[in-house]
Amino acid sequence: MTAVTVPPENVTAVRRLLDLLASGASSEQLAHVVVAARAEGVLAPADLAALAGAGELALRIRETLEEHRRREAQLGALFDTASELAALSDPDTVLRSIVRRARALLNVDVSYLSLNDEAENKTYVRVSDGSVSAEFQQIVLGMGEGLGGLVAQTARPYATADYFHDDRFKHTRHIDSGVHDEGLTAILGVPLAIGPKVLGVLFASDRGAREFSADEVALLSSLADHAAIALDSANLLDQTRRAVAELNEANATIRAHTEAMERAQDAHDRLTDLVLRGGDLPDVAAAVAGVLHGDLTVYDADRTLLASSASPAPLDPDALAAARAAGRAVSTKDTWVCAVQAGPEALGSLVLTGRAALSDPDRRLFERAGVVTALLLMLRRSVVRAEDEVRGELLTDLLTAPDRNPRALLARGRRLGIDLSAPHAVLVAHADGGSRRRVASAAARHATLVGLHAEEVVLLGAGDPDELARRVAADLGAATGRPVTVGAAGPASGPSAIAAAHGEAARCVRALLALGRTGEGAAMAGLGFLGQLLGDQADLDGFVRKTLGPVLDYDARRGTELVATLRAYFASGSQLARTKDVLHVHVNTVVQRLERVASLLGEEWQAPDRALEIQLALRVHRLGG
Repeated sequence: MTAVTVPPENVTAVRRLLDLLASGASSEQLAHVVVAARAEGVLAPADLAALAGAGELALRIRETLEEHRRREAQLGALFDTASELAALSDPDTVLRSIVRRARALLNVDVSYLSLNDEAENKTYVRVSDGSVSAEFQQIVLGMGEGLGGLVAQTARPYATADYFHDDRFKHTRHIDSGVHDEGLTAILGVPLAIGPKVLGVLFASDRGAREFSADEVALLSSLADHAAIALDSANLLDQTRRAVAELNEANATIRAHTEAMERAQDAHDRLTDLVLRGGDLPDVAAAVAGVLHGDLTVYDADRTLLASSASPAPLDPDALAAARAAGRAVSTKDTWVCAVQAGPEALGSLVLTGRAALSDPDRRLFERAGVVTALLLMLRRSVVRAEDEVRGELLTDLLTAPDRNPRALLARGRRLGIDLSAPHAVLVAHADGGSRRRVASAAARHATLVGLHAEEVVLLGAGDPDELARRVAADLGAATGRPVTVGAAGPASGPSAIAAAHGEAARCVRALLALGRTGEGAAMAGLGFLGQLLGDQADLDGFVRKTLGPVLDYDARRGTELVATLRAYFASGSQLARTKDVLHVHVNTVVQRLERVASLLGEEWQAPDRALEIQLALRVHRLGG
C-alpha cells in the first residue's frame, strides 16, 4: 500500500476523516469530507489530491472493518447454531432448526432440506422454511436430476443465479414444475455429509435473480457441516432410544413369559394335586377361576350344568362348535369357550367369563383345564359305570327276588351306604323317547338308589312319596327337556315291602298315563280308588264321552254348570238342601238343573248302577283336567 503525505494545513480534514471512521460513519459521510473540501476551495490542488487519497483509504478501511464485523457476526451465528443443534435430540426438530437458520443467515426467501433415500436412489424434500407451494414441498429428485440431485450425487455445492436458464442441470418436468410453482429463481445447494456419506442437501433460494458469493457458499457449507453432525447424532440418539425401547419391550416380554410360565406351573401343580386328592369338578372350576381371575362354568356333552365357580354362564352353541372344530379355545363377545374332548368324543365344555381377553399363556392354561376336566369326566364315568353295575345288580335282585335271601340284600345295601330296612319311597319314572340312562343320571340327586328295571327308571328315596314324585317329575322334565311321568308308593321298609311298593308305583305310572297326566308325578294314594281301578285302563276319554257327553256338550254350548252341579249333588249325598248350600244357589235352581240333566242323560240316571258309572266318569273327567 502506497503511503500518503498529508500537508500540515490539511490536518483538520484528515482528523475529521479519522473521527468519522472511528465512529462507524457511513461511506457517504466519509466521501462528504472530500466533497466539502473541494467545494470550499481553500486547498491547493496537490493538497486536495492528497485528501482524496486519504478519503479512499478511509473507505477501504471501513469496508475491511465491515467485512470483519460481518464475518464475526456470521461466525457468532454459526457458534449459536452449533450450540442450538447440539442441544436438540429429535431428528425432525434438528431439521427444522437447520432450515430456519439457513434462511436467516443468508437472508433468502426460501430455505429447504432434502434427505437421500439410498434404497430408491432418490432425494426428497423433507422440511422447508418460507415455502408456500404444496407441489414444491413434495418434490422427489432422482440422483443427478436438477440442482439438488446433482449436489446429492457429487457431494459438491452448486449455485445458480437463474435456474430455468442454467443448462448445467438436468431439468425434468416435475422438478421444474415444483420450482416454478414456488416461484424460485436463484438456488444454492450444499451437501450434508459425514465423511464420504451424503445424508442430503441444504438449499437457500430467492424468488429473484441473485449471484451467491463464495462467502455465502462457504457459510451455507459450514452450516451444513454442523447440521450433518447434529443430524447424525440425533439419528444415532434416536436409534439408541429405539434400541433401548425394544430392549425394554423384550425384557418386559421375557418377564411376562417367565411369570406366565410360573403361573402355568403353579396351575398345573394345583390341578394335579386336585386330581390326586380326589377333587371333583367344582374344585377344578374354583381353582381355574382363581388362576385366570374370572368365573368358570362346566357343562357335560348334553349341555347340562355340572359345576360353576359363580353364577352359571350360558353356553353359546356356535362358539362350542367352533372350539371343537379348531381344537382350541375361542372367544365370543363376552366369554371364552373350550371344548372338553377325549379324542373325537365330546365330553363337555368350559365357559370362562370376566376376561375380555386372554394372553397366549392364559389361553393355553384355559385349554389345559379342559384336558383336566376331560380326565375327571372320564374317571367319573368309569366310577359311575362300576357303581351302576353294582347298584343295578342290587336293584334287580331286590325287585325280582326279595325273599330269596333278605339278609344278604340288606348287607349288600349297607356296603353301598344304603339302609334298606329304613322307610323308603319307591318311584318309577317313565320317559317317552330319549335316553333312560340320562334320566337315571339326572334322578341320582333325589335317590339313595337308582337304576333301570323293566325298561323303566326306579328310584328309592326319602320323604313323602306323593310330594317327592311331583318334585322328581318336574326336575327330570327340566333336566332332560322331555316330559317324565313319575309314580310313587310307600314308604316301605325291607326287601319284600320295597318290591311290593315298586309294583304299586308301576301301576300308578300306568294310571297317570291312562289319565293323560303325562309329565306329572303322584302317589297311588293321591289317585284314590280310581288309580287302583284304572291302572291299566286304556280308552278313558271314550268312557267319559259315552257317560257324560250330552251334559259336557250342553255346558260347552250354553255356558251352564251342569257338570259342577252333578259333582256337588253326589258329593252332598244326593241331598238338594246340602247341594244348594255348596253351590250357593236357590234350591229351585238345583232342581231345574237336575231336571235338565235328566232330559240329557235319561230319567234313570240316578239308578244305583248308572249313578256309580256317572260318578266314576265325573272323577276321571276331573282328574284328567
